[in-house]
Amino acid sequence: MNLIKTVGAPVRDKLMADGVILAWGMETPILRYPGGPTNLIWFTVANMEGVDKVLMAMEAQQAKLEADAKASKSKPPSERIREAVDMSKTRDWLTTDQVVNLGPNPAPGVLPITRYNFVKVKPGKAADYRKTWEKYNKPIFDKLVADGVILAFGLATEAVKTDGDFTHFVWMATANMAGLDKIAAAFAADRARRTEDERNSITQAFTDVTEPDEARSIVTRSRIFRLPAAK
Repeated sequence: MNLIKTVGAPVRDKLMADGVILAWGMETPILRYPGGPTNLIWFTVANMEGVDKVLMAMEAQQAKLEADAKASKSKPPSERIREAVDMSKTRDWLTTDQVVNLGPNPAPGVLPITRYNFVKVKPGKAADYRKTWEKYNKPIFDKLVADGVILAFGLATEAVKTDGDFTHFVWMATANMAGLDKIAAAFAADRARRTEDERNSITQAFTDVTEPDEARSIVTRSRIFRLPAAK
């Protein structure tokens, strides 16, 4: 946390004030899977130019802090990072939101709970998956945003493919854990009001375009959550 606050946070806060970063935060998993991350640092930008600006600013910040440490004969941030972080387990994702709905900003002091669903879509089925997801799932999420249950949600794909098998990421942020219960209840209610044939059809529609056994989920709690100051 000290490294985040002294190395990364000043850069991301400055870029957010300049309008480059739209939001950023740090999260820890509530239930961590074996070998999974202990901390997730994220930031949101409007385009790839924004990604480049963040990376360049972070490089400049680290170079400055390294020089300051050398001048003061103190421990440089690079050494502090090596002591605190298992770099062999560090992973970076660059994702693009295909669908997103942002509700009103949460009340000051709220540290959101976020659930990430990792989905493996079959080759050549990305367009079909998005169409199916938007038909059967998006309306439920949209209503939950309108009702204030969900702070925001999105359907994202990897802009640069990394080492995982997942192709799509569904994320949803709530103010607290109770919000996740309400999401589950809303989906259960939607499916319950349908006929058995309709439910089977929905299940088959998703099975046709995804690998259900490869799906994974994690739930995280925000430790840092920053949005631009209200204008």
